[in-house]
This record gives sequence, structure tokens and C-alpha cells, in this order.
Amino acid sequence: MTQFLDPKTALAHLESYEQRDGLSAAQLMSSIKHGGLTYNDFLVLPGHIDFPASDVTTESRITRKVTLKTPFMSSPMDTVTEKEMAINMALLGGIGVIHHNQSAEDQAAMVRAVKRHENGFISDPVVFGPDDTVADVLDIKARLGFCGIPITDTGSLGGRLLGIVTSRDIQFHDPSIVLKEIMTTDLVTAPAGVTLAEANDLLRGCKKGKLPIIDTSGRLVSLLARSDLLKNQNFPLSSKSPESKQLYAAAAVGTRLSDRDRLVLLKEAGLDIVVLDSSQGNSIYQIEMIRWIKERWGDELQVIAGNVVTREQAAMLIQAGADGLRVGMGSGSICITQEVMAVGRPQATAVYQVAEFANQFGVPVIADGGIGNVGHIVKALAMGASAVMMGGLLAGTEEAPGEYFYHEGKRVKAYRGMGSIEAMEQRSVGAKAAPPSTIPSKSKGKSQVNGVNRTTATPVSDTGNAATARYFSETSSVKVAQGVSGDVQDKGSIHKFLPYLYTGLQHSLQDVGQRSVAALQQGVKDGVVRFELRTASAQVEGGVHGLHSYTKRLFA
Repeated sequence: MTQFLDPKTALAHLESYEQRDGLSAAQLMSSIKHGGLTYNDFLVLPGHIDFPASDVTTESRITRKVTLKTPFMSSPMDTVTEKEMAINMALLGGIGVIHHNQSAEDQAAMVRAVKRHENGFISDPVVFGPDDTVADVLDIKARLGFCGIPITDTGSLGGRLLGIVTSRDIQFHDPSIVLKEIMTTDLVTAPAGVTLAEANDLLRGCKKGKLPIIDTSGRLVSLLARSDLLKNQNFPLSSKSPESKQLYAAAAVGTRLSDRDRLVLLKEAGLDIVVLDSSQGNSIYQIEMIRWIKERWGDELQVIAGNVVTREQAAMLIQAGADGLRVGMGSGSICITQEVMAVGRPQATAVYQVAEFANQFGVPVIADGGIGNVGHIVKALAMGASAVMMGGLLAGTEEAPGEYFYHEGKRVKAYRGMGSIEAMEQRSVGAKAAPPSTIPSKSKGKSQVNGVNRTTATPVSDTGNAATARYFSETSSVKVAQGVSGDVQDKGSIHKFLPYLYTGLQHSLQDVGQRSVAALQQGVKDGVVRFELRTASAQVEGGVHGLHSYTKRLFA
């Protein structure tokens, strides 16, 4: 008769095995054994659950200095991220990177709108004087979305507070009416030096929409808004600067000399994070751009460099001063770089190899491309990414630019790669003529450009747009596409879709037995979190199969 081991010794017997079940990340990601892997090529093995999914924290760094409550970023594409996406991504705990296939002025206005959407103490409020008009207030409302404006004797911050103009004050009034005739003068104020908590308590107790902060002479020092109090309550995960309490703003720029002028405008508008947008980030242009930014602003402006897919690329940008790295080349759903250029790398392998190197220097990695579902997000984080950047996954939401239309009976929005011919042919409306950029020559001479030493170079006229610059195609008489145009199905509002991704991520980490993103990555490093390769038939088995028809609802 078969003799079985005592069940009480199961855990002790488990220790007799030479290694844990499954593969370590290093074993899984051996390019010599397995080649390059995508997210669909492997699974994370389950761990032990001793906590509810609601206990899982998804906090993660996206740069050396910036930490988000959720590891979600929207891509700087002209069919994905403009003002609405950037604001709502930040409110929901992520961050949206505003695209630069538009004029510098328009992009700066979007950055300014993000920064003004939520504040602690508003240290630079819009202020009018008593002789300004209703038309001026209507203009601010149209451009910035609010009209609760303090009135001072000088028309500027630091002037003596006279009153406030609200949306109710200007209703039914002729635009030519001066504000001193309609402003509200019955004000509740707080003294300079009041804490944010005390000011919030005072705002809760009164029925006013704005709380002016004044000094002992009655001069306006700053402002607090009731709407921001409500946002704090409704959006507890929101991505905010710990100092100003404003939403984080991120935007993309290119790496040509004209982009330096653009970046100055964006920084004046309040930019926190700049993403250097290039399909191949290991270039002299990007290295010099990073150095120039760091010399001018230091850590005040965080720089995410890229894109890269190898350690060698990453090393160049890290040494130049990058605060974060964007990883991915040809893995996006609308990208054909790998097909056309024969250059790139399967995304899971790229993320693992770059993150393993960059994390030793404290530089976070952002997995950009190839994210199609919650499972891909988890796998990217397990491979060492601190965040994921999403394009197609968010392009069909209400907050993405563009209008819905119907295609083959389905409600869709346009979505295109920045390497598509359509994106390359678009001109930035209102863009100023750009000064010449440069490419290195064989000369060993040096020259000064914006205060930075660089190799003497041959001028290159910047006649393209953000898309052509991203793919180094400004001077090409023939545009070679590295992306396609298409459409994506309606996903509703990100106010429903992003919480689905967040909750799905929590449940996935629970299945793996890890309470946080940091714990997941430490578990991978220690060999506790294990993986398994998937054959083609295993991938079929892991999806819906064997049904005549089905409905796939992702969340409710």
C-alpha cells in the first residue's frame, strides 16, 4: 500500500526543493535562452493572500523627486492628452503628458489650466482692479474656466482688497459695466500666516466660494477656493505638489533648439515635469537638452528622457542628468517602427533590462507602449517599471481630444501614432518660425548655444512639426511612416475607466501576495515572486475560448 507523507510536514517538505516553483525574473528574461519577450509571453505566479485588496497601495515614483498615488500616465499624443485628459488624470492619481504637436502658446495655456485647476493657497491669483469690466471677467472664464476674482485698488496681488466678483455678480450685466459697481464687498477673510487646515476650516464654516488671505494692512496676499476643498474630498488620490498643493503638470517637448524657447514658456506656466519626446532617445540632441535643462533649472524641473530599450542607451541619458526614463520602441498598438525600421525590442524584455540598470542609480523607468489591459500593467511593474504610459488604452475616453463618430456600427474616436503620415503632415497652428537646429559635424571645434558648449554643427532647418522632429524627419523630402492612423472604441469617461484599472491592479497584487508596488518589485528582486513562460497554446487557454459567442464586460 502507498505510503504518503504526513500532511503536517508539507511546508517542511517544501523546503527540500532546491528552488522555488517557476522562474525568477533573471531566468525568465534571459535573452540567450528565450529571446525577447512581450507581456503576453509570460505569467506571474500567485502568492499567499493574507490581506484584502483594498489594503494594496499603488504609490510609485515616476522621477527622482515626483511620486504618484497610482502608476498611470497618459501619452503625449495629439489624440490622447490635452488639457482635459491632463487635469482628470491628475485628479485620479496619475498624470497626463500634454503633447507638443501644437503651438508653444497653446501648450503653455494647457499647462496653466492644469496648475490652476486645484490649489492650496493660490499664491498668484488672477486679480482685477475696480475699473476693469465684466468683459474682462468673461474672458477669464472662457480661457481659464473660473470667474471668482478678487478686486484690489491696484488691480494686482499686494493691493488693498476691495471686493470679489463672482459668476452671480456678472449675470445679466452688460460687458461694459465696471466691476466696482457690481462686486461683492461683504467678505470673509483670513489673516496672513493662517495654516491651510485653519483656512479650510474657516471656508467650511462660511458660505463663500473664495477666502482671501490679507495682511494687517488689508492687502491681498493669497486666495483659497471652496472648489479645491471639494476636490480634496472627492479625489483623495490626486497628484499634487506637496508644496503648492497644485496638480502636477507634465508636458512633452522635442530636442531641437526651438524647443528651448517652448520649454521656457511651459516653465513660466508652472510646468513640473518635462518629457523629452523622441523615438530614439540616445542622441546628442537629447543629451545636450538634458544638460541645458539641468544647468538652468536643476531639480526644479524634472526631466523624463527617452525613449530607450537598452542599458547602453539608458546609461548615456542617466549620466547626462535624466530624472526618469521612458522605455519602449515599436511596441505601441499604432507603431510600426519595428516592422519598417527593423529597430526596437520586445517590450517586457526592454523594460526589465533598462529598469535593472536604471534602478541602481535611483532613476525610475516608465513602460511606454504595449499596455492593453490590467495584466500588462502588472507585468510591466513586475519587470521593474515604476509606471506605465498608455495611449490606445485611453484614446477612446471622453477626455481624449476629438469627437466621437460611428464606424461599422460602433462609437469610436480617432487614434493615430505620432509617426503616422497624418501626424507628420499636421502643422502647429500659430507656431512661430523655429530657429535652426543642428547636427554634429566632423569638426572638432566648439561653439556656445544658449550658454552650453556643443560641437560645431551643420545647420538644419526646422521645417517639420512635433511628429517629424520625434522621428528625425524634418529635412526628409519623403516622409517614412513609423505609425498608423485608426480609431478606438468608446470607453466612456476616465472617471470610470481609471478606477477600474486601479482596482484591477489592487486585486492583481493581492493574487501575487504583495501589498504594494514596492513590495512586488522587492519580491521580484529577491526571487520570491516567480514567473512562468507561456506557449502559444497556453496563451489561447488563458483567454476566452470554446464559446459560440460571448459578451466581455470589463467592469461595472
